[in-house]
This record gives sequence, structure tokens and C-alpha cells, in this order.
Amino acid sequence: MGRSRSSSSPLIPCSPRHTLVWVIMLLALLAGCSSSQRIATQDPGPIDAENLSMERVLILASAKQALGTPYQWGGNSLESGVDCSGLVQMSYAAAGIQVPRTSNQQYQALDHRDRARPGDLLFFGAGGRATHVGIYLGDRRMIHAPGSGREVTVSSLDIRYWRQHYLGAAGPAP
Repeated sequence: MGRSRSSSSPLIPCSPRHTLVWVIMLLALLAGCSSSQRIATQDPGPIDAENLSMERVLILASAKQALGTPYQWGGNSLESGVDCSGLVQMSYAAAGIQVPRTSNQQYQALDHRDRARPGDLLFFGAGGRATHVGIYLGDRRMIHAPGSGREVTVSSLDIRYWRQHYLGAAGPAP
């Protein structure tokens, strides 16, 4: 006699543990595929006085002088170190422009732009609160003070972390 197959048996045996594993894998796959916004930029050409205002040229020159400066929370000078908003404050002061001290104060106080131009500020954070700021250099790169134990550096805006945490751009310089 042959055995009859029960029509109620599943095609693939799955325990609750296996189901949980499949759900977690599916969520991880979907999270990895989630889109993050592209940071809109506008590069007018070579970064020089012909294409940018003198203020923007001074801001970028000051920020570039800080490359390699150690991160120092609350710092705003090359001698003592800088944090992200201190780098911005120091660079803008070189062009005669005053900006608030913290990244969130800067984000709240400044006029926002649809597209970042060299010398504009790029803000990052969550929930409408800026926790990090960098200066747009052009060519989809920013200069910033990334955090404790690191130095002022240049980073690509195409890194997923920056795209996922991007809040917007502001341009206090003419």
C-alpha cells in the first residue's frame, strides 16, 4: 500500500525560528536597498576668483589651511583644534562673516539653498536637528572636522552615511 500525502503539510517546513530568520534577512535586504537622497550641488567651474565671490574664495582657503588639524570638541582655532562648527566659524570669520557657534544654531539661523555651491555649508543630522556641518568644496566633496580622534579632512558626499543624514545646505556668503 502506498502512503498518501497529507494536503495540509507545508511545502517547506518552517519553524517559528526559521520564519524569524527569513523576516530579518528580508528586512536587512530592504534596508540596504532603501534610497537616500542625493545631495544637490552646483559647481560653477574652477574654484577661483573668476567663478566665486571673494568671500567664498577666502572661506575655502581658510578651511583648506585647517586640513590635518586635530578635532577638539568646542575648539575653533588651528592652535587648539576645531570641531565641525568651529571650523565653519573660523573659516567664515576669515571672510568677515559671523555665523552662530553650533551646527544646529547655524542650521536654524541661515538661509537654506536648494543646491550647494562651493563655500556653502552642508548640514547633517536627524529629525530636523543638525549635529554635524561641513563646507562644500566643489566636485561633490566637503571639508569637515569628523570627530574625536580624527583630523580635519575632505570627504565625498557620495558616501551613504552623508546621503542618509543630509538635512540641507545654507549659504551665508554672497
